[in-house]
Formats: sequence, C-alpha cells, structure tokens
Amino acid sequence: MMTRIAIIGGTGALGLGLALRWAHAGLDIIIGSRRLESAMEARETVVRRIREHTGQQPRVDAAVNPDAAAQAGVVVLAVPFAQQQAVLSTVREHVLGKLVVDTTVPLVPPKVGTVQLPECGSAAVAAQLALGDATQVISAFHNVAADSLQSLGSLDCDVLVFGNEKQARERGLRLVEAAGMRAFEGGPLANSIAAEAMTSVLITINRQHKCHAGIRITGTEC
Repeated sequence: MMTRIAIIGGTGALGLGLALRWAHAGLDIIIGSRRLESAMEARETVVRRIREHTGQQPRVDAAVNPDAAAQAGVVVLAVPFAQQQAVLSTVREHVLGKLVVDTTVPLVPPKVGTVQLPECGSAAVAAQLALGDATQVISAFHNVAADSLQSLGSLDCDVLVFGNEKQARERGLRLVEAAGMRAFEGGPLANSIAAEAMTSVLITINRQHKCHAGIRITGTEC
C-alpha cells in the first residue's frame, strides 16, 4: 500500500494506538522514541496484541527517533505540543523530501480544555515552518481518542486531513482509512487550526459525559 511508516513518539498513547491500527492492517511500521528501550517495549506490546488478535506476525521495528525517521518513507509525529519543536529538530535532516504527518494538538496544561493556539496559527503550520519547504507536512488524527485507537474495535469517528498539496492529502486519506476510519480532506494546512482547536472542545465534552467523543461529517452521501 505504501512505504514504511515511522511513528515518532510511538510510545505515547496516540502513537501506540496508530502503531496497533497500522500493524493490524499489515503495514510496515517502525516505532520511534527518545529511548531505544522504550521503543522496544512498545514494539513488544504491538507484536503481542496483534498476535492475540489475528494470529499473524506484524511488521514492526523499533529505533530512536532520528534512526526511525531515516529508515521510513512516511514519518508521523505523535508527541505532546511542548515537545514538538525539540523533537522536530532531531529528525529534520532525516525527513527532507518525505511526507510528515503531524498529529500535534496545541494543548497547554493545566487548561487543556481551553483553546490555546500558537502565534503562527496552528501546530501544523509550526511544524512546516520548523522543517522547511523541502519537507511536505500534512496534519491529521487530532480528534480521535487514543484509547479508542488502542482498542482495535470499530471507531465512530471521522478524521480531517489538511495539507497544501492534494497528492499529499490523498496519501493522508489512505493512512486514515488503513487505521479503520473515514477520512475527509480539510483543505490547506492553515485550516488545521479548526481541528486542533476542536480538540479542547472535545476534552470538555469528554469530561462532562465521561466518554471519548469524536467528530462525524454528515450529509456527504447526498
């Protein structure tokens, strides 16, 4: 379907959920972390879960973040907003000419239920500025609960994909669909601000209703 996918921050809740989903779909995954030991532990978790679920041996490796980025054709950034810029600086030279999928949401503790966007407008735009024009950044997976991803069950949630080039957005759509969700193009990278801001709204809803709320796009079958 596509080249090897590196998940930078693959030991976190969202990164691990994406690794499980894509490994389940048969994709070639490499889990990245600042510490090799943490990446190896996450790999073992993914292998065990997929074996239990399907009986198959998934294609999953582990490496420190820069090595993971260097070994992949598509690089997914799944780290907290506070770590985004520092982590990007460690992989910048390894993602030149590649597709980077930024999942970062600009949550600023302790008020994660309040929208707090960066000066440039969105975390996705900040990632593009940090990596430069030689790297193509798209953004996605802002509004899906990590716990729901890790369950490997069906997901009642749609995913918006943002990017400045249609071909890049289309690659993002295929990644979302491989993870078992419906995907929709959300327009240029600047529009990522809408999905990033919505995450704080969903956190507020989740707290009130003790749930894992997501978004649904309706009326598309008309």
